[in-house]
Amino acid sequence: MGEWGALAGLFASSFVSATILPGNSEIVLGAIVAAEPGMRWPAVAVATVGNTLGGMTSYGIGRLVPAEGSRKVAPRAVAFARRYGVLTLLLSWVPFVGDALCVASGWLRHDWRLAAVAIAAGKLARYVAVAEGVRRFAA
Repeated sequence: MGEWGALAGLFASSFVSATILPGNSEIVLGAIVAAEPGMRWPAVAVATVGNTLGGMTSYGIGRLVPAEGSRKVAPRAVAFARRYGVLTLLLSWVPFVGDALCVASGWLRHDWRLAAVAIAAGKLARYVAVAEGVRRFAA
């Protein structure tokens, strides 16, 4: 498949993983890092970008839900995002909860730029931890 193909697959997996669909991006990232340790940082960057764009897609979906459609947006996620603001998106990497937080943040009309930064920061931290864990385990 080659490095570019592996990174393209990682991007797709990372993007899909940021939705309610299973993408297993951590497994793909781990496989790339285990097979090619020198690809650790490019792989972390690709996974972070893909997962952030997927999170922002969920954010955008939340923006599309009209105010009167609030019952369609996860009430707990909305309450949490309302209370703590855009910083809740640092948890956007948490399975299932993160998706709801991204949608809730969009529905609450949090600033998209701050949302993107918070989502990216949370996703980056997770992928660095995964890649570092694989690197240490493989050593």
